[in-house]
Order: sequence, then structure tokens, then C-alpha cells
Amino acid sequence: MKPSPQTAPPVLDARTSDTESRAMSAPQSFKSDFLKTLQARGYIHQITHPEELDTAAASGVVTAYIGFDATAPSLHVGSLIQIMMLRRLQQAGHKPIVLMGGGTTKVGDPTGKDESRKLLSDADIQANIAGIKQVFAKFLTFGDGPTDAIMVDNDEWLSKFGYVQFLRDYGVHFTVNRMLAFDSVKLRLEREQPMTFLEFNYMLMQATDFLELNRKYGCVLQMGGSDQWGNILNGVELTRRVDQKAAFGLTTPLLATASGAKMGKTMSGAVWLNAEQLSPYDYWQFWRNTEDADVGRFLKLFTDLPLETIAELEALPGAQINDAKKVLADQATRMAHGEEAAKAARDAAEKAFEQGALSADLPTVEIAASVLAEGVPLAVLATDIGLTASRGEARRLAQGGGLRLNDAQEKDGDRLVTNADLVDGVVKLGQGKKKIVLVKPV
Repeated sequence: MKPSPQTAPPVLDARTSDTESRAMSAPQSFKSDFLKTLQARGYIHQITHPEELDTAAASGVVTAYIGFDATAPSLHVGSLIQIMMLRRLQQAGHKPIVLMGGGTTKVGDPTGKDESRKLLSDADIQANIAGIKQVFAKFLTFGDGPTDAIMVDNDEWLSKFGYVQFLRDYGVHFTVNRMLAFDSVKLRLEREQPMTFLEFNYMLMQATDFLELNRKYGCVLQMGGSDQWGNILNGVELTRRVDQKAAFGLTTPLLATASGAKMGKTMSGAVWLNAEQLSPYDYWQFWRNTEDADVGRFLKLFTDLPLETIAELEALPGAQINDAKKVLADQATRMAHGEEAAKAARDAAEKAFEQGALSADLPTVEIAASVLAEGVPLAVLATDIGLTASRGEARRLAQGGGLRLNDAQEKDGDRLVTNADLVDGVVKLGQGKKKIVLVKPV
């Protein structure tokens, strides 16, 4: 039963909270296979009540969830560590819940943002959820069994709350003092960027998700990136205080490449997980172009290869590390797109880069035949087809020898590309040895 405000329910306030003080960020020994695996592969940043969670995971089936808001028709590689953590959970004999944010997407998570997210229509949200759902079946086993994954939409309960009911049942447990102290709010205010009251409610909604999942499915663990730590703490404490039930939180480190770039972003845009948004070839190429210093770490996080095999691969000397990158690309692409797509992507890359040949699996962009007949500057063409992010970048790449036209270096970004450059009906443009796009006039 939901508590009545007249019973003076406990309030989630920094002065009464002990969850953060009991959280673990330093390494320690675990007895459960689940936490042992997460620790060995580098997934753990912080855990609330680590000893209790470890005992629960060692003695029975733990049900855990991660939430995914439907802000785009596909998730990108930045979300892959969360998907892989659900996969590790299931591999260790526990039950994953994939929570679709049909309700929370209507508000928008303010975490890490300087401005409000664009509000989407219900139809847009449902279309995005339909696109996002596709990827999970490739990483998890869904069904009715005790460790089979299930997918739930938080709009199921969030849309049914009346405003006054929600405030009385849940708002009473939170102080504005505590809410203002969380990074998602504090950083926005420090930058003197406005935060709407709509966004301010997001953390209450996410905390309610955990309580509802605990009641409906016996879910005891919420996982997420470290930027969600404050929101996760709210859910843990709300569940423990309102229903006096076990509840835990676990976060992963926020991923960046060795050079400091944000994981899942490239100069050409996001690295999407759905083939409709990004071809398996481009997906394979993303992993193939991993920085040397990241190979071992990414093999641990994003493949199922044994740690002993990974240790051998990341120890390869000199240029041989490229073989490890190909293994990473093969494994990651196979998991997301299947064996056939991974093999086709690797074959296309080897033909294009190592043999200089064309392949039907290379990304192809069609342009109007009249454009090529008149001639188009190389920098303009490279940008229009997505090979470079801007014309200025294309010209700088060309001057530095980083643009290739039909496998030959072309240092003049203003050089006109015409029908005379067609080879077997296409023009082959490359950004160094990292990316190739075929241009086909139609």
C-alpha cells in the first residue's frame, strides 16, 4: 500500500541518507559470478550496499533493470555498455528488465544537457521505441523463464498518475534541497542555463520506476552510467524507505576513448546500433579504427572473448595490434548485425584498403548525374556524402594528404570531380585509410 502523507513518511534528504556513504568505488573481492565478471571486465564504477548485493547475486536470481529513453529511432554505441551489462547479468544466471522510457521521454532527462530536450509527440516516441527494440533481441534472450529478459514501458504507470496523486504519493519523499544538489540540476544552474519545472520532475519519475518495478517484478537492482548515479540513488532509497525492500544501484564508468573523445560519437555523427541508421560496414570500420590504447579495454567490455584470449590480443606488438582491432570489429559486428554481415564488412574492408578493389558492401551514396557532369569541388562532395563533417575539414584533410580520390592522394580540396573520374561507374573517395564511400551518379 502507498503511504499516506499524514503518516509523516521519511524524506529523501542528504542529511538522512546513508546510501552514498555505503557505496563502493574502490575494488574489492566478490563471491558472486555476476559481480566478479563485471569487476574483471571493467564495468563497475560505484555500487550501493556492495556486500548485500553480492550475497543476493551469489544465493539466487537477481532481477535488474536499465532504462532507455526513446529520443531517437536507434540507440548508439554510447548505450552499448549498458546493453552488455544486461547481457552479463543474464549470462550469470539472473533476470534482465529492459525498461523503455515511453513516459520519461515525454519529460526528457536533463542530465548532461545545457538546454531542454526537444519534446516529442506520442507517435514519435512510439516509432522510436519500435526502432530501439530491434537491437535487444541480438544481445538478450527474451521469454517467460526465470532468467529470460522482459521489456517494459514506464508509460504503463507514469501516464496513469493524476498530478495531485503523484505529488502526494511520491513528491512528499523528496526535498528541493536534495534535488538541487544533484549534478543534473546543479551544473545547469551553475552555467546559468534555465531548467524547466518539467525537467526538474525527471528524477522523481525515475525513482518511481524503480519502486514500481520492485513491486511488479521483484526488481532489486538498477544499473546505468555514472551520470545517472543521483537518479539511481533516489530510486534505491525510495524503495528501501517506502516498502522496506532490498534495493541496490550500480553504475559503469562514463566511457571515453584514450584520446578523450566521447564514446559513440565520430566526426561524421553517432555510431548507431541499427543497420537502418548505420551500415554494418561502417559499424565494423568504427571498431577497426579503435585507438591502440583502447583495444584491450573494448575487447573486455564489448565482446564475449575469454579474458585470457584478450590478454594475448592486447599484448600484440607494433603493427600486429591491428589484428586485434580486426578481431574486435568482427566480434562487435557479429553481435550487433550477425555473422554474415560481419564477414561481408570485413571482406569489403580488406578489398578496399588492402587490395584497392571495389566491393558491393562498401557504403554507396547516389548523386544526381547532372552534378557530376558539371563538376563538383572535392571538399563539397566529401562533405555532402558524409565523409567529412565540413568543407573546411575536407580542405585541411586534403592539404595534409588525408583525402584520396580513386585511391590516389588528392591535396587540392577545390579540385573538380567530374565524369572523367568515374571508374566502373563510381567515384571512390576515401578519408585516409579509415573510411571509403562510393559515389554513384543516377
